[in-house]
Amino acid sequence: MAHTPPTARFGDDDRFHDECGVFGVFHHPEAANLTYLGLHGLQHRGQESAGIVSSSGERLYEEKGMGQVARIFKKKQLRRLKGDLAIGHVRYSTAGKSSLVNAQPLVIDSCKGELGIAHNGNLVNAYSLRDVLEKDGSIFRTNSDTEVVLHLIARSRKDDLEAAIVDALKQVQGAYSLIFIARDRIIGVRDPRGFRPLSLGQLGDAQVISSESCAFDFIDAAFVRDVEPGEMVVISAAGVKSYRPFPPEPVSQCIFEYVYFSRPDSLVFGRGVHEIRKRLGRELAREQPVEADVVVPVPDSGMYAALGFSEESRIPLEFGLVRNHYVGRTFIEPRQSIRHFGVRLKLNPVRALLQGKRVVLIDDSIVRGTTSRKIVSMVRSAGAREVHMRISSAPTVGPCYYGVDTPRRAELIASSHTVDEIRRHIRADSLGYLSLQGMYRAVGESRSFCTACYTNKYPVPFPKEEEAHGMVSGRR
Repeated sequence: MAHTPPTARFGDDDRFHDECGVFGVFHHPEAANLTYLGLHGLQHRGQESAGIVSSSGERLYEEKGMGQVARIFKKKQLRRLKGDLAIGHVRYSTAGKSSLVNAQPLVIDSCKGELGIAHNGNLVNAYSLRDVLEKDGSIFRTNSDTEVVLHLIARSRKDDLEAAIVDALKQVQGAYSLIFIARDRIIGVRDPRGFRPLSLGQLGDAQVISSESCAFDFIDAAFVRDVEPGEMVVISAAGVKSYRPFPPEPVSQCIFEYVYFSRPDSLVFGRGVHEIRKRLGRELAREQPVEADVVVPVPDSGMYAALGFSEESRIPLEFGLVRNHYVGRTFIEPRQSIRHFGVRLKLNPVRALLQGKRVVLIDDSIVRGTTSRKIVSMVRSAGAREVHMRISSAPTVGPCYYGVDTPRRAELIASSHTVDEIRRHIRADSLGYLSLQGMYRAVGESRSFCTACYTNKYPVPFPKEEEAHGMVSGRR
């Protein structure tokens, strides 16, 4: 993960973005190729840069680039990644200037040997640690909180690599699902609160580790289990060994992984994402009923919640908005203004399904309200008689400090506006959010999830100097 200076901007598509996905393979002759395929399965978790590091047993090899996985890795690059173990990383960031130097995995060669690291999460005390390290002579080459971990490992007085990793991670605070690669092993670690997911899989004699289980499907690997919060797994020729080196903490798994981030074909935190999203939709229909003719999902994030809403309400589901999957993150806007230009590139209404209908639009969240307003207007322009917006999560009132790209609190419309004020802003006939209690019912429990973005109750506090430097604003 990479910290962003205060001038950085939130993504211009008015969506939340998870920061990273990690993947690794141990003991397979095509480790780099399998990692490449696994990163394809995690592409939704980051599209800014990607990288793979492999080991031949004698040395580490690395290939990284800017952009999406298929654009970076060709046969030439994959041939250079020798060995039967590899780790990979996809990254998303809205840091004003994207830079290859921040692409992961990061690699160092120190007294502990060659070591690569791939990180999903965010360390809330990274700035404080970095300040101390720099004053003590450390020289950083990135603006990434992940590099802090490497410096702490290199400086640890523990001779054993696993012990040095534990020593380093006991000094950091926040969210981390990490994969390390040394010449002869892969190590996976999840922070004691388990903010971000991490899973183990198996492919024949090979061991696999991934942010999400959907990536296992891309290589025909079988899901084995989640890496537990606070667990470190060491995968080597001796097999898979599990350690619990950290003091236990209350579990705070990110509930928004279910709402939006994770792919619906994944098992995350022990549950199927698609089924949880359908449950969210069912709870939404019970809490926020509406008389309407059709339920229309906002693709792709609203699809499964809309299916649950439709099943519960018995209002027919129609795919009244079509998504263009071939739009990049940047485009040239025509000189002559075209209504809804940015949204129109990504979504287009099916007029025959909307004409004269009372429409229920289902989406996972409202961030600043700009996109929702354009979608509501677009549906009206297509002939809808009424447009009702339903959101399959609670109002987002606070930024995330644990690995999600979110705008500042003042930019979150729900932090300063009532539901009816938001309704008027997006120009919907009605607006209804799922309650936090409804979300808990959908996921089946409430004690093991982080809901700070809905409650402003943060499970891991952050030093004031971190916030002052913009290092925990969720912008990396």
